[in-house]
Amino acid sequence: MHSGSRLNLLSSLVIIGCLVLAPLSHAEAADPIEYAYPDQSVWTTYRDSNGVLKNPLLGLAEEIFNQANLDWYSTPYPAKRMFKRLQEGRSMFSMLVRAPSLKECCLFSEKPITSTELRVYRRKDAPAINHYRELEGKRVAALLGYSYGKIGRYVRDNANRVVLSEAARHDNAFKMLRQRRVDYVLDYAGPSEEMLEVISIPTIDYDVLTRLDVYLVLNKTYPDAQLLMQRLESIADSLDIEQILAQ
Repeated sequence: MHSGSRLNLLSSLVIIGCLVLAPLSHAEAADPIEYAYPDQSVWTTYRDSNGVLKNPLLGLAEEIFNQANLDWYSTPYPAKRMFKRLQEGRSMFSMLVRAPSLKECCLFSEKPITSTELRVYRRKDAPAINHYRELEGKRVAALLGYSYGKIGRYVRDNANRVVLSEAARHDNAFKMLRQRRVDYVLDYAGPSEEMLEVISIPTIDYDVLTRLDVYLVLNKTYPDAQLLMQRLESIADSLDIEQILAQ
């Protein structure tokens, strides 16, 4: 083979090698993934040593990213700021309900990874609530900082005549129920169960207003986002998620 032909062959192999390796190098060079999560927890009232509300999903994120061999870190944000960061591609990952506002910017896992319940608590002598519209004209306590989605919009709309008291803390809301200042409390399963371990309310009961499924969320601008989502889903499917969340 002539030296010119060998040189052309070597040049071609180098170019092909660069094309093959480019996507891998790009992915490996990506910045650590930021897991952005709400600073208002629907999971717990417990705080860490820095006063930050504990997020049980952090343990799950750690397990998933460790198995994926990816660098990551986490940051809590007020909900509006968190959504804006995801929409603008400044945060790459989260675990959230399937929010329509993230449809254009983010991929969602095909299946939910866990779920929680939004409940309406009441004394047993109060009528059961089978649909949130049955709260019309009722005295209801809600937690400041929670939007509650369409249910929150309903109870905060003056046209629906809900007598709404907004509490800064979960214990304040349940104390209002115990003192009969309200007849119903809107709260999520985890925080409410923790509160009712320390606040005694005789003959309390609850009705489930809605179940909230939580999905893996990945920004579409992350390198090879679709492939990475499939990889994260596969890892999540292999885990005992409820055991991890219970730790």
